[in-house]
Amino acid sequence: MPDTADKILDAALMHVPFDGWSETSFRAAVSDAGVDPVVARGLFPRGAVDLAVAYHKRGDAEMLQRIEAADLDEMRFRDRVAFAVRARIEAAEDREAVRRGTTLFALPIYAPDGARLIWGTADAIWTALGDTSRDFNWYTKRATLSGVYSSTVLYWLGDDSLDNEATWAFLDRRIEDVMRFEKAKAQVRGNRLLSGLMAGPAKILERVQAPARDGSDLPGGHPFPR
Repeated sequence: MPDTADKILDAALMHVPFDGWSETSFRAAVSDAGVDPVVARGLFPRGAVDLAVAYHKRGDAEMLQRIEAADLDEMRFRDRVAFAVRARIEAAEDREAVRRGTTLFALPIYAPDGARLIWGTADAIWTALGDTSRDFNWYTKRATLSGVYSSTVLYWLGDDSLDNEATWAFLDRRIEDVMRFEKAKAQVRGNRLLSGLMAGPAKILERVQAPARDGSDLPGGHPFPR
């Protein structure tokens, strides 16, 4: 049985294509779900904005279920990353709800929410794939994947190819770009002259640590899945 928050979110998805993630959609969803407005506002203090956040997090949860159910052992690591990003996009299902969310989180007042959600998705993917880095690489991995994920979503929103084949080809190209970048980093580390030039900055970066996974609402602050 869906809980109250899920009932409101499900009801909202019937209105978002027409009215966006707006107060109009929020009030209509609360009415359709038969929930006391006071209770609904307690669950979603900012109304439709918090509904949009909940919708994104629902997609993350669905993605993690798909990753857990898949057999990734025989895949190359880059293919695991591609699978995870694809699973996240396919978990969204409602393209118009995503489109409206993209518009909402592009607004300056809500841009920090949008950035936090994308970072959280990237963190969830890396954590699910077994990343244990706690140094500066923790940040670079998530920043890079955030760019790959967000650009692929934007491409997907305009993709009319059969079974989204153009989107998955676009995703493969973006991951290939990342792999070339990682290869270049490895070459720098292996070059005695260049690694010597980078020794100073590297010492500073060694002090950078990933945030504690204490369950806080900071990006990357969520505990590892049990």
